[in-house]
Amino acid sequence: MTQHVPQVPSTEPALAGVLNFRDVGGLPTVDGRRVRYGRLFRSGHLARATAEDASFLGGLGLHTVFDFRSAADRRLDGLDVELPGVRNVNIPLSDPADGAEFWHMVRHGDVEQLHTVLGDGKGANRMIASYRSIIRDRTAEHSRVLHALAEDSVPALMHCAAGKDRAGLSIAVSLLAVGVERDAIEADYLKSNDAHRRYKVRRGDSSEEVLSAEVMALLNPLFGAHAEYLTAAFATIDEIWGSAERYFSEGLGLAPETRERLRDRLLDEA
Repeated sequence: MTQHVPQVPSTEPALAGVLNFRDVGGLPTVDGRRVRYGRLFRSGHLARATAEDASFLGGLGLHTVFDFRSAADRRLDGLDVELPGVRNVNIPLSDPADGAEFWHMVRHGDVEQLHTVLGDGKGANRMIASYRSIIRDRTAEHSRVLHALAEDSVPALMHCAAGKDRAGLSIAVSLLAVGVERDAIEADYLKSNDAHRRYKVRRGDSSEEVLSAEVMALLNPLFGAHAEYLTAAFATIDEIWGSAERYFSEGLGLAPETRERLRDRLLDEA
């Protein structure tokens, strides 16, 4: 099969079994460059990719797929389909909705239970705390990803379960590392709210209450992408390290030459 590595924007594919797929190419940096097309992709998990999906993904010239799902996620959704010649690296990150009991409540709990756990801002607060934790406590994992991208792992696809939170943060960190504007990172992050990208909420039965407006409003903090979550992640960087530069140099241990290789691999020529 001839590999197709896009150099210019192309029509986004409608993948049947993979949600939230996109190329982050084209995003602007603070110094006037742009992320190169065909270098960094993001999506939900690949466990339900159809043969046609796999054929498309296999034609992107991918070197590495980074899977940020936990063992529990992988048991629930299944392992990614194999893409010939592509390395799959599993680096588990904390799931904002982690825990079997919590997921059981999300999928099967009644409105009263959902109000108790998610109402009055508890759902959003849970997500914000998780985003902060992933930045604060997962420096080794993010360092591993960025060092891999700088060395040999591009083109790369990053995903978690829905491609929104763990993959969203890892993409955000990668983009921030090469100088992409924060507003542009946020705009890409919020694309996960597009109707054709959103994670499909599945509840335990088909009663009228299961997906009522009230239930969906309670679940939205978990299944939607919200700017305040990403803002909290960036604020955590500034609060702990003082600046993004110190976060990358001290928090993630990226030497200047590593950052430069990362820019060379991900950005258009200056």
